[in-house]
Amino acid sequence: MSEEFEIFNLGLKTGESLKIKGKISDHTDGFSINLGSRSSDLAFHFNPRFNESVIVCNSRSASTWEAEHRDKHLCFSRGSSIKITIEMLEHKFLVKLPDGHEVEFPNRHCYSQINYMSVKGGFRVTSFKLD
Repeated sequence: MSEEFEIFNLGLKTGESLKIKGKISDHTDGFSINLGSRSSDLAFHFNPRFNESVIVCNSRSASTWEAEHRDKHLCFSRGSSIKITIEMLEHKFLVKLPDGHEVEFPNRHCYSQINYMSVKGGFRVTSFKLD
């Protein structure tokens, strides 16, 4: 089962955090959380892949993917309920995973505000909050 959740007027600004809670599907290969101005222009793509035991982070400009960053610290599993916090800083995105581990990814496009968010794949959002 593939879920999709999209918001077009998010209003996440530099210095703010996005807290996302949800449940990972029992049989998914992965999911993604995407932040940017639209689906073709993403400042941050967060993509845990259970079939590879890795978290892939990337950015996308004019529908073209850029260089991947891979983090082998996959601390959650299929079927689990999790909370992820994504902090948008001036020069990077900082993701706090459920076990406290942090994943950093550069703000390559120098966004100061994110209006588009999507969550795709095997993850059902139960709540999200801007702080």
